[in-house]
Amino acid sequence: MLIRIGSGIRSSEITPKGAYLNRRRLLAGAAGMLMAHDRATAGVKFDGLKRSPFSTTEKLTPYKDVTQYNNFYEFGTQKDEPARLAKNFVTSPWQVAVEGEAGKPKVFDYEDLLKLAPLEERIYRMRCVEGWSIVVPWVGYPLSELLKRVEPGSKAKFVSFQSYYNAKQMPQARFAGIPFPYVEGLRMDEAMHPLTILCFGLYGETLPNQNGAPVRLVVPWKYGFKSIKSIARIRLVEKQPRTTWSEANPREYGFYSNVNPKVDHPRWSQAKERRLGEFFKRDTLMFNGYEEQVAGLYAGMDLRKYY
Repeated sequence: MLIRIGSGIRSSEITPKGAYLNRRRLLAGAAGMLMAHDRATAGVKFDGLKRSPFSTTEKLTPYKDVTQYNNFYEFGTQKDEPARLAKNFVTSPWQVAVEGEAGKPKVFDYEDLLKLAPLEERIYRMRCVEGWSIVVPWVGYPLSELLKRVEPGSKAKFVSFQSYYNAKQMPQARFAGIPFPYVEGLRMDEAMHPLTILCFGLYGETLPNQNGAPVRLVVPWKYGFKSIKSIARIRLVEKQPRTTWSEANPREYGFYSNVNPKVDHPRWSQAKERRLGEFFKRDTLMFNGYEEQVAGLYAGMDLRKYY
């Protein structure tokens, strides 16, 4: 059965995966109510996706590894915890506020975000600061498509991101050792770069909760923690914004967080990485293999100082 999500599709045509897998929910209420509350349910198929030319041709990391081995501190600090503890995370309805130095600030519903630009599949390498890496077919479109809609002003030099946080839904967060809500930031030219995407899915389906549902950022040339999950607020600002990890431990995590195998983490080398599902390590690539596309953003910068 093919379930379609995309522009021009009426809500009445969308049948969430959960609606036909969970008989109890079908019996509990009208079908229209189920559809309204499950737009962002994980595992709903996207129809008609085209593969972006920015995609790598490397072997995909198995779906199970990508969805069962996660960093999402709101749902636990152990890699297997988010998949178990985020199951009841409520992701619908969902809104993202885009504000700050913008001519047309706006609060976008999830459905509106989906319609802003054609969704495509982007197969990206991703590198975690701890030393593991993955290759994932993400679903999304360039973040620039969203930012252009709000008309960034002349003072908009950076973009600040804030994740959703609810202590009742995320009780494990109190043990994480970092402040919440999680915040991240990019320079405006990084945010507008065509490799930076607003992401709604992976492997052709909507995002699982543990992978950042219902909408997240993906910035493939930076370490994974820059690709903030479950985005609730985006703000265009004049000055470099706060970021969670650079505030929690500035000695180890800088604002830029570009993948640079020549700069070691204070507690381990970044020269090698292990792809999930593989045994042997491989060399870490400069900018995670996207040097040709993004090195120009940092021309003249000391990448050891601006780590």
